[in-house]
Amino acid sequence: MNFKQLDISHEYRSFQDDIINDFYIPVLKNATVYKRAVGYFSSSALFEVSKGIGNFIKNDGKIKIIASPQLSKEDVKAINKGYENRDNIIEQSILSSLDYEPDNYFEKERLNLLAHLVADGTLDLKIAFIEAKNGIGIYHEKVGILEDDSANKIVFSGSLNETKTALSYNYESIDVFCSWKGDGERISSKERAFDNLWKNEELKVKTIKFPEVAKEKLMTYKYKEPNLEIDKEEYQQQNNISIIKEGKIKEKGPRLPEVNNFKLRDYQNEAIENWVEDDYQGIFSMATGTGKTITALGAATRLFNDNNKQLAIIIVCPYQHLVEQWVEDIKFFGMDPIIGYSASEQRNWRRILRRNVDNYNYEITDHFCFVTTNATFGSKYVQDRLKRLQKNFLIIIDEAHNFGAEHLSKSLLTNAKYRLALSATIERHMDEEGTQKLFSYFNTVSFEYSLEEAIRNGMLTPYEYYPIPVHLTDNELEEYKRLTHEISKRLYKDKLGKVKFRDSAKYFLIQRARLVAGAQNKIKALEKAITKSTGEDNILVYCGATTINDTDYSEGNPEEEEIRQIDVVTDLLGNKLGMHVAQFTSRESMKEREVLIDRLANNEKLQALIAIRCLDEGVDIPSIKTAYILASSTNPKEYIQRRGRVLRKHKDKTKAVIYDFITLPAPIEQMNTLTDDEIDSYKGLIHREVLRMQDFVSLSMNPSAADFLIFDLEKHFNLWEGGAEIESIV
Repeated sequence: MNFKQLDISHEYRSFQDDIINDFYIPVLKNATVYKRAVGYFSSSALFEVSKGIGNFIKNDGKIKIIASPQLSKEDVKAINKGYENRDNIIEQSILSSLDYEPDNYFEKERLNLLAHLVADGTLDLKIAFIEAKNGIGIYHEKVGILEDDSANKIVFSGSLNETKTALSYNYESIDVFCSWKGDGERISSKERAFDNLWKNEELKVKTIKFPEVAKEKLMTYKYKEPNLEIDKEEYQQQNNISIIKEGKIKEKGPRLPEVNNFKLRDYQNEAIENWVEDDYQGIFSMATGTGKTITALGAATRLFNDNNKQLAIIIVCPYQHLVEQWVEDIKFFGMDPIIGYSASEQRNWRRILRRNVDNYNYEITDHFCFVTTNATFGSKYVQDRLKRLQKNFLIIIDEAHNFGAEHLSKSLLTNAKYRLALSATIERHMDEEGTQKLFSYFNTVSFEYSLEEAIRNGMLTPYEYYPIPVHLTDNELEEYKRLTHEISKRLYKDKLGKVKFRDSAKYFLIQRARLVAGAQNKIKALEKAITKSTGEDNILVYCGATTINDTDYSEGNPEEEEIRQIDVVTDLLGNKLGMHVAQFTSRESMKEREVLIDRLANNEKLQALIAIRCLDEGVDIPSIKTAYILASSTNPKEYIQRRGRVLRKHKDKTKAVIYDFITLPAPIEQMNTLTDDEIDSYKGLIHREVLRMQDFVSLSMNPSAADFLIFDLEKHFNLWEGGAEIESIV
């Protein structure tokens, strides 16, 4: 039988015609030559037409395929700017596409088939790309040429790529020309063009051999004669493999939960709609405890549905314990995430991520979800993998204010079409440049839900606020003045006349902040304040640093040298006052933290948690009723987050109580004795403490609680002159 005996149409269209069974398989069964030039080639296409390939092999047929490499935008940029050798980048790209372990029988058999065809000399592959003055372009032509043993020829061209999804799922069309139907001239023209390409004689198009190193990698998948006749549905039923017809891997995408009468709140729906109107790029500036995570996953679900149920989702959050909290909610939304960080229980997550990126690019899958930490996201391995994503994907960054920092901002993926930032405080303290980076990348604040709104609408617990003034000792005061002098020497004015700190001031600023946080008199004041509450439970004590170190808090391990104050407080509460307490720091494992949270909530011989920074971002302990804040940062982000930890709703509390330790240079009754120079030296400290008090009392149930203290401090330190705040006070 030859081509003339086949019923071949002049055109085939997806959903109207069965391109595989009506065209590909019958034509290949009778062919002896198959030449194909495509924009992208995937081994999955060979398995789609494997029955036709079987006869083709029996006919001693030969296949020649010219395809483009799957280059990332960064690869093309590197080539165009001459950063790296072109051939090396192309070789690594091809090698990367083959560098994965088959996930199921069909993937294994598909690669085995491809390896056999190459090894037997049946299939020869070449790589083509456009050579231009300014670098490299991608070769996109799509044409096929077939010949039978009677020299009858068929040419087809159109939108069809040589991938499984193009053959089986996309809406594609091809025009078909037959030599015995008067199309000889057109066929000859197409064949000459292909042959010129194959011989690397086409103007401006460069054709190179398939890299030897990639062939060697391909041969590692060769293990037995490929099974060309297997019935996929039968194999699926026998082996319970989750693959839909035609071998496509079935991955569940996000969906709204259908349990417990789940429903997004009105403000969450509003946030999502605003984000959609902002072209799926924006920021959710939502108070801690108002459901940012659920809102973000609702937004991902909306985009998945809007994008024809095709979407990869990348989720990034600061620390490992936050990843695990996200995992619970991701699964609640019907997804099975790849969990990537150093201590992940998914030990092979790197291989899984690599395979999913490749499958998504080659349209073998329509979805995957990857959740990771800031540190792992910024690693070379993850960056290289995610930069190779060719199709649209969504990146969600939790606590996104961190990504205004120089080292993290460099890792923001420019190939992410869809972007969503989550933060209660997106603007970075004293870092306009970092804040601008965030807005440049995420576009705009799509939705804002303030702490005041959340309390008013019953989403957070109302609270009472009580400031407790403490003063520095004489030695601490001298050290404070010394550090302030060092900081003052490191000020400068920018082009707009704004006072800023030089980089060299950072060390002294950190030292001074730790001095204030660890003021000795705070321990006595805490003992006095908490003595009346030794029989109560669900207490949180926030400690600060009394030891100087150079830890970068953004790296997620800020407690390394910050233990002295927490040990003193633990001894005070646990030994002297006889309370049941436990430390909650980065030194406790995630499992140990979960046990502590459960014990605290269930009153299982645990009254209070004593914590350092690890509670600032994301840890949920809704049962906490009372907080003693020994150390408050001048950064609004941090003290807003700390307040938020106490305000989460819980069935056993109607209000929260916050005790805030306010650091002063001297006792209130001695303020009148300060000299003008001393007042100038301490004005910055008082200014920062007053601003925080004003913020806290403004939303509290007892807004007059700090009136006297604030009034007294304003009077002695003249914080506002002519009604205008003094900015950039040292």
